[in-house]
Amino acid sequence: MVICFYLVVEIMAERRTLYHYTLCPFSRKIRLLLFEKGLPYGTIFEVPWARRPEFLKLNPLGEVPVLIEPDDPVLTDHVAISEYLNEIKTLPNLLGETPRGRAEVRRLTNLFDTSFYMDVYKPLVGERVINALKSGAMPDSTMIRAGRENLKRYMSYIDWLAAHRSYLAGRSLSMADLGVAAHISVMDYLGEVEWDSYPDAKMWYMKIKSRKSFAPLLSDKLTGIMPSEKYADLDF
Repeated sequence: MVICFYLVVEIMAERRTLYHYTLCPFSRKIRLLLFEKGLPYGTIFEVPWARRPEFLKLNPLGEVPVLIEPDDPVLTDHVAISEYLNEIKTLPNLLGETPRGRAEVRRLTNLFDTSFYMDVYKPLVGERVINALKSGAMPDSTMIRAGRENLKRYMSYIDWLAAHRSYLAGRSLSMADLGVAAHISVMDYLGEVEWDSYPDAKMWYMKIKSRKSFAPLLSDKLTGIMPSEKYADLDF
C-alpha cells in the first residue's frame, strides 16, 4: 500500500495544469499539443474577461492559455508554450525537420493566429459569444457578415493546401495542422463552416478530428452556447 501511495504522488507531481477557455483557439492548440506529446495535464476553466485577481497574478495580461509546470514555473503566451512543449519532448517533432519545413509551419500557424483571428474569430466569436456573455449585447450583423465572408476565403485556402499536400505544411502532421484545426474547430462548434463547399479541407479536418488528441475537444460544451449538430461527428 505504501508503494502504491508513493507512485500516485509521483504521477500527480508530474501533472501540468492548463488554464484555458473552451472556445479559445490558442488554448485548444495547447491541449492538442500536450496530448500529442504524451504530457499529462489537468485543466482549469478560466473566463479571461472576468479578470480574477488570482489569475492575474499568474498572467497580468489576463490571457489564456497559461501553463503551470509541475515544478511551478508559469508559462504564458501560446506561441512560447507551443515551442517550449516541442523542445522538452522532442518526439514527435511537430515543428518540422528542415529549416524550410519549420518556416512553413511557422508561416501557416502565424497566419491563422494573427490574420484569421482578427478577420474571422473576432467578428464571429466576439459578436456571437463573447459580447453576448459579457454584456448581453445584441450581435452586430455587419460584423458577423464580414466574418463569414472572410471565413470563406480562409477555407478556400485550406482546401487548396489539403488538395496539394498530405498535411497542411507538408508530408507529416505538424503544429500547423493542430493550430489551424484549433481555429477551425471553434468555427465548427458554432456551425459556421459550409463543409460541402470545401471537400479537400473536409477530408483534412476529418483526419485531424479523428485523432485521439481531438476527442477531449469534441466533448466540450460551453454553458449557453451549445455545439452544432455535427460538431462531434467524425463522419460529418
